[in-house]
Amino acid sequence: MSSSARIAIELIIPFAGTSAGAACVFFMRERLGRSVERILTGFAAGVMVAASVWSLLIPALEQSEEKLGKLKFIPAAAGFLAGIFFLLLLDKLIPHLHLDSDSPEGLKTRKLPKNAMLLLAVTLHNIPEGMAVGVVYAGFIYDSGNMTAAGALALAVGIAIQNFPEGAIISMPLRAEGMSKGKAFLLGTLSGAVEPAGTVLTILAAGFVVPLMPYLLSFAAGAMLYVVVEELIPEMSSGKHSNLGTVAFAFGFAVMMILDCALG
Repeated sequence: MSSSARIAIELIIPFAGTSAGAACVFFMRERLGRSVERILTGFAAGVMVAASVWSLLIPALEQSEEKLGKLKFIPAAAGFLAGIFFLLLLDKLIPHLHLDSDSPEGLKTRKLPKNAMLLLAVTLHNIPEGMAVGVVYAGFIYDSGNMTAAGALALAVGIAIQNFPEGAIISMPLRAEGMSKGKAFLLGTLSGAVEPAGTVLTILAAGFVVPLMPYLLSFAAGAMLYVVVEELIPEMSSGKHSNLGTVAFAFGFAVMMILDCALG
């Protein structure tokens, strides 16, 4: 298999994770238990935090060290903050399920059905993940910094693992509301379609801005961590037995860290 064909296959691994999660609608009961949702969300958050650190921020610092020395933090900090504010802007512009659906404020501000807003929320979450995979593969393809094929694959696999619960969290509630299994699976899968598109666009754009690679890496890290802090951590910590989410977070973090260190 040629190198380009192998890379093309690896780029759809995260999308495959979303699709596999959405397929749970065919095998599981109609609604996930609250504890299961908390565990899946915590695990996904742990994977994203570890990926942001090991696969994005640390490489950004390493790439800047040779030219900037002790000031190597400048591109990483600037890109990181830009990623945070970029997701903050999207968060304000795109309507999605963001507040407690039972709260007066949530009911007042929600203008779309709950499931539609949940779909938009997961789609929004997938934008930084697609960017993260794209920028790491771009670094490998254009030989920028210390990016390796194994390191890029580790990130793709890690994102796929944390995409699995996202696909299930979309398809299962849709089925519980009476939607057919096939349509619920399709919508769960489509929630991840933005990810490969974002990956490819990032790779194409990175070819013109290779010198800015440290900024791009840290930008993706900031965007991912915004999602974790704003959406996933509150979700995994709400209600009783919040320690389930914390333990799942630890396992997710450890899995991604092991993948990156073993394959990177």
